[in-house]
Amino acid sequence: MQPHYFLSIDGGGTRCRARLTDRQNHLLAEAVGGPANVWSQFEAALASVEALTERVMTAAGLPPAARAQTAMVAGLAGANVASVKARLADWQPVCASLRVVGDVDIACLGAHQGAPGAALIVGTGSQGVLWDGERFSRVGGWGFALSDHGSGAELGRRTLRLALLAHEGIVPETAFTDRVMGRFDRSPEAMLLWTQRAMPADWGSVVPEVFAAAQAGDPHANQLIQQTADDIALLVRRLMGADGGRLALMGGLAEPVQPWLAPDILAMLVPPLGDALSGAGWLARQD
Repeated sequence: MQPHYFLSIDGGGTRCRARLTDRQNHLLAEAVGGPANVWSQFEAALASVEALTERVMTAAGLPPAARAQTAMVAGLAGANVASVKARLADWQPVCASLRVVGDVDIACLGAHQGAPGAALIVGTGSQGVLWDGERFSRVGGWGFALSDHGSGAELGRRTLRLALLAHEGIVPETAFTDRVMGRFDRSPEAMLLWTQRAMPADWGSVVPEVFAAAQAGDPHANQLIQQTADDIALLVRRLMGADGGRLALMGGLAEPVQPWLAPDILAMLVPPLGDALSGAGWLARQD
């Protein structure tokens, strides 16, 4: 029997979003919550999803029994990792059906409305995916310690390292690097202690300052963003191959980084036709 309702979940490293629709694709409710990266914070991520599920059901005025008539597709950061997939097999929220994929997968489906194409998410983390109409091919997505090239978290880490170099006189200090150190009372030790508890989203919190400094002409900020753009190009060229194709660049860095991208990368870009939640909704209706 076809479900009465469709619940789309988009869980990233910074926030989790939920959208509830009916058979006619009418929007019933939406909600936003905390991070939902099942690799870095497995239990907290699932708690975010469950909390958002309750919120949208309540906002839509549906009784608890409606969950058993709901098809859920959850696109979660970190769901591409095999060991995480094994843990997710034991997750059994009350619903008519459940499908868990990576957040980049639903972003790609939403961007191209289910048609073949590619997407590269450059937000707190980064990952690319190519959808050929039947299967996904992916690059990146192996977490902050090993991967996340071209991401906000990686740009933040490079920024803090450079600010510390400038603070110690190893590279020239600028007003920008001094402002970054000011976040830690200009104390390397305070910065060191911060790194012990910092999550990827915390590292990425400095990114708006980097772009503002670049617009003001700071050479360090320009160099940092160019490094990010070069990392994005590295992923795109591997993902797309020599023939190119249609690429949706998505995430918080997608728009501001474009002036630093190489011409061949810019030539591939197409505007997303929909968001990740619409991609999850599309996938839920295929089952």
